[in-house]
Amino acid sequence: MTLAVTGVAVALPGAADPGALLRPAVAGADPVDPAALIGKKGLRFKDSATRLGLHLAHAALTDAGLLGPDGPTVPGDRIGTVVSSNLGNADTVCRAVETIAKESTQALSPMDTPNASSNIIASETAIRYGLRGPNLTVCNGRSSGLDAVRWAAVLLRAGRADHVLVTGVEPDNEVTRRLIGGPVADGGAALVLSRTPTGTPHALLGPVVRTARPAGTVAELTRRAPDGGLWFSPEADPVPAGADRVALTGWGELSGALGVVQCAAAVGWFAQGATRPAYALAGATGAALLAPESPA
Repeated sequence: MTLAVTGVAVALPGAADPGALLRPAVAGADPVDPAALIGKKGLRFKDSATRLGLHLAHAALTDAGLLGPDGPTVPGDRIGTVVSSNLGNADTVCRAVETIAKESTQALSPMDTPNASSNIIASETAIRYGLRGPNLTVCNGRSSGLDAVRWAAVLLRAGRADHVLVTGVEPDNEVTRRLIGGPVADGGAALVLSRTPTGTPHALLGPVVRTARPAGTVAELTRRAPDGGLWFSPEADPVPAGADRVALTGWGELSGALGVVQCAAAVGWFAQGATRPAYALAGATGAALLAPESPA
């Protein structure tokens, strides 16, 4: 079964579309403002990662033609949600722990406590946009974003959903900077993967591979999807000798958003006219994406 990327969204400071990911990051760019896209209603008590995730979900679902003014344009129980975020609500959790340590559980805000759920981004996305299919969060280090893509593909191939929204997002704040040791991306990307696309998709999803080590993933990807043209991969991960690599640096630590941003960047590359396969690699997980004109 060939799966299609039918929707894509990017929300990073200075980058609002896939093509922008192929250009250098804009120093000092304004942060993403979710309220400008989806309005202020319902955002007041949400943490930063959830607001950014809602922004990305709205844009990607709209791009895929799955979201209209009155909600989903197809049955909501056939749309799933997979979110990747390693740092998402760390600020909320740390704030709650500090409040309990200094005062007691009675001092916790009832408006803030729900944000401590590890699945808060995915659950809020499903509630706001009426997505009643499978719903989960992946928090798996550097490979988390591509693992989310892999799990979305599993859900689709198993027939659990016809479309799956995959969101990779990380917030930049004092807590996440302290955990990472530097700036965090403060945004991310989202994809809609579909079993039954209508129209011409942005890209086709080729094999998604996870092995015991990155080198094994590279070998398996190139065996199953040969003649690739571009690797989206951190400098720390291996790519074939002489291959062109785009590391996607300049926005800060992408962490759990990395793999989804890599796939969005591949869509941007195809939009420029590329027809050879592109690869996304993050740790031991990798994915091949094909231009719509390419054989699956």
